Amino acid sequence: MRTITAEQFTADDVVDELLDGGGAVRVPGLYSADQVAEARATVVAATDDETLTGSHFNQHDADASLQRRVWNLFGAGSVFCDMIRHPVLVASMRAFLGSEFIVGSYCASRTMPGFGGQEPHIDYPYWDFNRPHSFPARINSSFPLNAQATIVIDPFTIEAGATAYRPGSARELRYPTADDRFFDNFEQMTADPGDLILFFGLTWHCAMPNRSAAGRIGLLIEFLPKFVTPIEDMLSGLSPAFLEEADPVIRQMLGLRYPWPSTPPHPPLADA
Repeated sequence: MRTITAEQFTADDVVDELLDGGGAVRVPGLYSADQVAEARATVVAATDDETLTGSHFNQHDADASLQRRVWNLFGAGSVFCDMIRHPVLVASMRAFLGSEFIVGSYCASRTMPGFGGQEPHIDYPYWDFNRPHSFPARINSSFPLNAQATIVIDPFTIEAGATAYRPGSARELRYPTADDRFFDNFEQMTADPGDLILFFGLTWHCAMPNRSAAGRIGLLIEFLPKFVTPIEDMLSGLSPAFLEEADPVIRQMLGLRYPWPSTPPHPPLADA
């Protein structure tokens, strides 16, 4: 994983690494200790044993207690809006996905000790490419339809199950199979609290087992071009007051500045 400091950062370097390099970039120390602590306290409060049935927690299966989620962080506290609109993150996504990119999902993941990890996969909208008949003819990896960001809250160590990935796997649009023997050749996205990790969702990746004595929290963000339908209903649960007061960057991320679908005659773009 290539490391680019905030001082060295250029959006072009991020684009080149995600598309033509190994597929992942780490920007160390992008977020303050205060931001990390506030985000962590909010996630822990929402995912402790006593609050597993709270409004933000969605228990999917028997293993849900080992991977706990807080969904739609836009409404979970102002710190999460501050973190997602960091200029380095915004500039990277504008260069990678276009100036009007949107957010498809913004959640916190807390993997607990004993979490068994995931199978290697690629992310939405590619994530069911094991059904290629449902995709357009000749779809390929020459331009991106997804970017993933992880804001590191707890240390991402090998023992704690830092995300594994196959460098260079995003250069071809293909779902990993057992024949690819992913676990024979992978690297891990190790990072410290306050770091930002960016990767192309076509990169084969998975969370690894958490063999540490503590939970591991990361804020997971899925970015999409403006014309791809978000996987998560980002507007659900956000109050009218929040939407009215949101700044232009947050409104763009929520798709509020993109005027379609619409009823004819179709409205022009605001800056047209």
